Amino acid sequence: MLGRNDVTHQYKIERLALPANDTDVAQLARLLVDAVESGAAVSFLAPLALERAAAWWRSTLSGAHPNAIFLVARDGNGIIGTVQLHPAWAPNQPHRADIAKLLVHRNNRRTGLGTLLMRAIEDAAREAGLGLLTLDAKRGGAAEQLYRHLGWTVVGSIPAFAFNSDGTPHDNVIFYKHLQQPPYRNPPP
Repeated sequence: MLGRNDVTHQYKIERLALPANDTDVAQLARLLVDAVESGAAVSFLAPLALERAAAWWRSTLSGAHPNAIFLVARDGNGIIGTVQLHPAWAPNQPHRADIAKLLVHRNNRRTGLGTLLMRAIEDAAREAGLGLLTLDAKRGGAAEQLYRHLGWTVVGSIPAFAFNSDGTPHDNVIFYKHLQQPPYRNPPP
């Protein structure tokens, strides 16, 4: 899909082939553990065992909606970033999806990879005929800043919504982004 090539960074963004192979699951598990260890608010508390992270990935990938999209960014050593798109389950929301688990390995942050992953998942959503995306982020975190920079609209925040990886509470910010203006067309199933 997209890539960046320069002296210090070389990677490719692609759709993860499902079912995922053991190598990809292991690399995704290491990426999730890295996110939790570096303090990212991504649904888990530290310490996160590699086996538990791998089990979560296997369950998430195998149980996903058939039209879910999992993008990964790879460099010469493997997966260094990922983001997910999950179509809404409700029959009256065929135009909508949730974005989840934007993860970039700490060694690759501040390189523009998060921006590229978000643009790639938005493009994939457009190609799928989706018109509205939603997501949430920790208030004050790097992800909140990224989503604002990329033109996402803040709906509001929820105090003490979740816990940081160290167990302290944090507020969450809810975002949406229109990929096309209403009224939406009904995307194919």
